[in-house]
Amino acid sequence: MIEFESGWEIAGAILIVVGCSQSATAGIGLLRFPDVLSRIHAATKPQVFGLLTALAGLGCIWQSWWWVPVLVVAWVLQLVTAPVSAHLVGRATYRSRHLDPELLYVDELAEVITRQDEKDQRADHDQPDESAQKPAQNS
Repeated sequence: MIEFESGWEIAGAILIVVGCSQSATAGIGLLRFPDVLSRIHAATKPQVFGLLTALAGLGCIWQSWWWVPVLVVAWVLQLVTAPVSAHLVGRATYRSRHLDPELLYVDELAEVITRQDEKDQRADHDQPDESAQKPAQNS
């Protein structure tokens, strides 16, 4: 049986178990949800919270101020990169039309993408063909 020396170790063990269960929930959500947007939500929300609680548990167990900046940097990097990567994956999924539009309650991005596509088409037609303007060079 595991013996704990202080209340900090008990709190740390509880936080680590809660954090690991949150991360496991994120993994289950990746397997269970039907579409990419739902999977992104499941992968980012509980995973970031799970990492925070697991790192807090490690801080409680180690009981050293030297580890606090290391744990904070690890969590901040995860907190910054998880939403950005989820946003990029969601945007790429939307642009490549790999999602079911019936699952969206509100499609705020459709009008923006339609305008951007029209703008890109106008820009393509307005640019002259560069190969036709260059004179042929004799070798």
